[in-house]
Amino acid sequence: MMKYKVQTLYEDATKGYGANVILEGINYDESSAKAKEIAQKTGATMIHAFDDPQIIAAQGVIGLEILEDLPDVDEVYVPIGGGGLAAGVLIAIKEKNPNIKVIGVQSRSFPSMYESLKNGSLTSSGGARTIADGISVKIPGQITFSIIKELIDEIVLVDDSEIIKAMFLLMERMKFVVEPAGVVGLAYLLSAKPSPGKKVVAILTGGNVDMYLLGQIVDKGLATMGRLLKLSILLPDRPGAFKEIVDEISAANANIVEVVHDRLSSNISAGSAGVTLSLETQGKEQADKLIETLQKKNIQFSLMT
Repeated sequence: MMKYKVQTLYEDATKGYGANVILEGINYDESSAKAKEIAQKTGATMIHAFDDPQIIAAQGVIGLEILEDLPDVDEVYVPIGGGGLAAGVLIAIKEKNPNIKVIGVQSRSFPSMYESLKNGSLTSSGGARTIADGISVKIPGQITFSIIKELIDEIVLVDDSEIIKAMFLLMERMKFVVEPAGVVGLAYLLSAKPSPGKKVVAILTGGNVDMYLLGQIVDKGLATMGRLLKLSILLPDRPGAFKEIVDEISAANANIVEVVHDRLSSNISAGSAGVTLSLETQGKEQADKLIETLQKKNIQFSLMT
């Protein structure tokens, strides 16, 4: 139950199943508080998102499936928000083979379980903006904390840029759409790079991605890999000036995907024209070569990506 300015597709889909949807709060903790209030007023049963023995046990099935498919796995990476998934997976795996290393992964913006383990008690932490809203939990569960504290090998943190890269690679190479919270395990693996020869599993969970966010992920993923270059260029306002730029771009084998031409903004002096170019390149090496060429031509520009 989260409060957004724009009605989401998921809200419409849930209503389509006959549910009464109430949007309240900007993160899990605020939404959960409202749900508890409604349950107390109406007598409805409150099903906790993670701090419930049956919820934990059900999610532990994932750990059993991992062992069934890959019994000699060395390491398992699991997302942590409130800790329900991690607690269940830990119990299932450690009961079968305590030597398997289980690593929890949290968003650097909401490191509540990480901080709780460090302090030895439940600790409220987080609140910065993050795309991983599915694990944006300020205070872990009491049950999940006690399980994770006893069994977890390590908890690590990732930031949004690492999450974006992992989401982008999954979409491009595997044709998988995984939500930001569910891809944090892979995000850490891509940045940390486990030792060669190890058998590792990164649990991917959930596909709730707003379509507008998905478009941003693609653009930012391309930019991070040097395949989308955005330049702001100041040109003399004369015939042929822009053609000189286009010729250099063409010679570098880059592709123009968007052009914005501006003469009227207050920051552009008379006799000049501002051009914003979005360019598709084959990678960072090609992008760097084009930037170097423009610099040698004494073209005034700034990088926007």
